[in-house]
Amino acid sequence: MKLNALMVRYIVHDVDAAVTFYTSHLGFRASAQSGTYFALLERENLQLVLSPPKGPGGGSQPMPDGRRPEPGGWNRIIVRSSNLDGEIEVLRKAGVRFRNDIVEGPGGRQILLEDPSGNLVELFEPAPDAPR
Repeated sequence: MKLNALMVRYIVHDVDAAVTFYTSHLGFRASAQSGTYFALLERENLQLVLSPPKGPGGGSQPMPDGRRPEPGGWNRIIVRSSNLDGEIEVLRKAGVRFRNDIVEGPGGRQILLEDPSGNLVELFEPAPDAPR
């Protein structure tokens, strides 16, 4: 099996607001949208599928035990950065909400930002000597 792109689904409160957020701030492009019920965004080899918590699509359907999909949590996509400080400055000026401050570790530096529904995106700048 050959994979053309990795796909991640995020449940969002407002598909239009999420599309605007990801295309305006994180370099995604919209490749498909079906009203307020679905959008497919792309960046490099990642496809980001956006669905609301309720609607006709498969990503919005409740589980057999009645639990419904919901936005937020701690799972996240990681977007690499080569200028973390500069990107944070631009995003803060644009009103993007951050969940924490920069955290540094042996592999690099990171910060967590939230999309309009509270889904996480990790901006990650590898350490200069970290494998690429």
